[in-house]
Amino acid sequence: MELTPVLRSEWLKIRTLRSLPGALLALFAATTAFSAIAGVSETSGPGFDPLFTSLSGVVPGQIAAVSFGAMAVSSEFQSGALRLSLAAVPRRGRWFAAKAAVIAVPALLVGLVTALAALLVARAALGPAADGLRTGEQVRGVVGCGVYLMLMALFAAGLAALLRSGVATLSLLIPFILVVSFVIGDATGTVADFLPDKAGQLVLRETYDGTLGPWSGLAVTALWAAAALLAGAWSLRRRDA
Repeated sequence: MELTPVLRSEWLKIRTLRSLPGALLALFAATTAFSAIAGVSETSGPGFDPLFTSLSGVVPGQIAAVSFGAMAVSSEFQSGALRLSLAAVPRRGRWFAAKAAVIAVPALLVGLVTALAALLVARAALGPAADGLRTGEQVRGVVGCGVYLMLMALFAAGLAALLRSGVATLSLLIPFILVVSFVIGDATGTVADFLPDKAGQLVLRETYDGTLGPWSGLAVTALWAAAALLAGAWSLRRRDA
């Protein structure tokens, strides 16, 4: 079976399941709102990073990206939907690749639009405090932010395929992103630089210290996402629908 019809079928599922476009809308709204709040409340001082402040809404906003990836996959494990999908596409690897693609593309596009909106809104709120930002840094931040959000959505999608549950995936990832990652970072130093969220968020910073840089940090997040997708694909092949 050709890949194009499979992609169309999976894209139709993304469009028609209300919670999925809703998650992308929440990603845009939450990220932009929190970045605007950060811009209004932030004052320049020691350690002030205008680029990260402008894009800091991604930290809470990424929960919506994670939810999008997890729900897009976990919906297949409800009411026997996966059996129907695999009856139409017997080659499980091809089906899962199409599922990953239709998660990645909208997550990337919405992530790029969201990052640009957040940057513009926060810069307006920061005023002269953001004047030192160079064009190249802002482009890197916006592009990197879009890629980061896509990778986190794929990371969640892979875990959802492995765990076969959106609730289990979100129960694991949301506390990790919001709490555990910061605690581990304080306790373990440079080891935390290689966690999926901490590594990827380096691309959002104007200045950075440590082992990784913006793009190498994003590459680490990509490795986490690839590992999760491979684990999910393995689970899909080994376990009954």
